[in-house]
Amino acid sequence: MSQDIRIKKGLDLKLKGSAANNTVTVARSKVYAIKPFDFHGVIPKMQVKEGDTVKAGDIIFSSKANPEIKFVSPVSGTIQEIVRGEKRVILEVRIAANSQDNAVEHSVKNPNDLTTEQIKEVLLASGTWPFIKQRPYDVMANPADSPKAIFVTALHSAPLAVDLNYTLVNKKEALIAGFDALKKLTAGKVHVTVAPNASFMPNVSGVAIHKGIGKHPVGLVSTQIAKINPINKGEKVWVLNIEDVATIGELFLTGRVNFEKTVALTGTGFENPSYVNVISGAQMKDVVAGNLKDGNYRIISGTVLTGDKKSKDDFLGFYHNQVTAIPEGDDYDFFGWNLPRPNKFSVYRAGMFSFLTPNKKYDLNTNTNGEHRGFVLTGEYEKVCPLDIYPMQLLKAILVNDIDQMEALGIYEVAPEDFALTEFVDVSKQDHQQIVRKGLDLMIKEVG
Repeated sequence: MSQDIRIKKGLDLKLKGSAANNTVTVARSKVYAIKPFDFHGVIPKMQVKEGDTVKAGDIIFSSKANPEIKFVSPVSGTIQEIVRGEKRVILEVRIAANSQDNAVEHSVKNPNDLTTEQIKEVLLASGTWPFIKQRPYDVMANPADSPKAIFVTALHSAPLAVDLNYTLVNKKEALIAGFDALKKLTAGKVHVTVAPNASFMPNVSGVAIHKGIGKHPVGLVSTQIAKINPINKGEKVWVLNIEDVATIGELFLTGRVNFEKTVALTGTGFENPSYVNVISGAQMKDVVAGNLKDGNYRIISGTVLTGDKKSKDDFLGFYHNQVTAIPEGDDYDFFGWNLPRPNKFSVYRAGMFSFLTPNKKYDLNTNTNGEHRGFVLTGEYEKVCPLDIYPMQLLKAILVNDIDQMEALGIYEVAPEDFALTEFVDVSKQDHQQIVRKGLDLMIKEVG
């Protein structure tokens, strides 16, 4: 029986610049990139060299630790450059696209007619396996594992998030095929959390559908797992975004991997916040072409809480379906800390009046309004974190590498994105997400 998720703790950060429900045509990028750092913990083993010709779907590199997991080209073209950093670490593989749209063809198959191993073989061979992540540790799932459940988040609650009723309106058939495939990958249930007004979600037998009600982070999969089927030590759960389920479903229906995605351009840095259809790994200057305002704006691949800072010459993140542009916080107010600021948002009432207008939208910038300092006990972390953990104590345990305390305080239940709100409200300006990532990496190394 499905159960609704209701949370009271959290924070809806109301920003100006939400995307209008219309899609603007943009030119295709001439260059695309695959970045190994998008896949945390993966050390790439190259399968191509500069100058090689590839089709869309051809293998570019595989995981050195698990060669079954392959990463493929989103377009057909030529390997333009393999960009390396210090110690020859591969930073990105750039592909100069051609206009031929040649693609690797896979067999059209009905997931209901396949075994679990056959489903895995299709996902691994096609390069769609990287869509599947694992909890604990927030890393790519291991095909050799058998998860106790699979969670699909079909509710985006982050600031300026995409409207799934718009982006997935024509994807019902692909979603059904994708869920039919996922059901074969676990002996447990496939759980999907949607907003109460979700109209894109088809009726799929054997899938538990839950309604998520409340503030952000109700749309984060950790919140959903904690409320529906919490993780215990030694258990593993696989997680996906609903858009990636549709991509997997299209693979089974058509025999091709469609790396095109509908991306929301959001934030006050855009002249016309709207949607664009682009291929994964597109160059950012082409994604935002003709829409970015003049001035000093930060381009973020993803949401303002968890996204990555990008330049126009950089590329869209593999897992991102949103690009945000907000003012760069490079201006400072004289005595800004000591003056009433009626047009600024804060969860604290000292000098701020945003609590009087809870529905007001703000044009916030990237200024942190302070520097790093020691943790200050304010009680605000607990107000925005709906998980049954002590966030500050867990962060401190990570900082001193206390593995026993990290286990006791719930390290297996969290991912870096779960601490984006505690980072936002932190007067100490600590980098919570980086701290949590460090702790998870330590647990992988020491516990496995």
